[in-house]
Amino acid sequence: MNRVNRVLSLTLLFLMCLSFSDCGVYGFRGNNPPPGINSIAVPTFKDVSGFSAPDLAESMTQQLKSKITSDNTFRVADKNIADAVLNCTITSVRDEALVVSSGETVTRRKITITVKVDFENLKKQKKIWDKSFENFGEYESSNDAFSQRTNGLLIASERITEDIINDLTSNW
Repeated sequence: MNRVNRVLSLTLLFLMCLSFSDCGVYGFRGNNPPPGINSIAVPTFKDVSGFSAPDLAESMTQQLKSKITSDNTFRVADKNIADAVLNCTITSVRDEALVVSSGETVTRRKITITVKVDFENLKKQKKIWDKSFENFGEYESSNDAFSQRTNGLLIASERITEDIINDLTSNW
């Protein structure tokens, strides 16, 4: 009986080790970034949208840098020492009526931002990818419309910078 218990215990231990061995290699991020890319330069976004939000480019640049830093996959560095660069251009900002109430009064608006991103390996002088990202924010159309529009822009830019980070760290 002692021998049977020992064999069963060893078999159970072996099966447990085998089943847990797969858990250690699974992650939510996908594959690792390309070898040799540890630091990324993020120059100030260019804004060719023609939309009147003078601090949008700088705000989005700071949001993206902050997200890269907090994600901890890459280091933010100056372009002259970075391994790669993210060149981002705001190509479009649209502000559209979303909800129209009685009397044709707009009560809710949707602001959509489109950003073109070029990710380039500076060491190899080779483009890694280029993509366009688009996302939106909604806001109430009220007496304080400018402040509300700023909130909508902030929501849209937060979503886009999060989308960029997700592609930057997950899709290899």
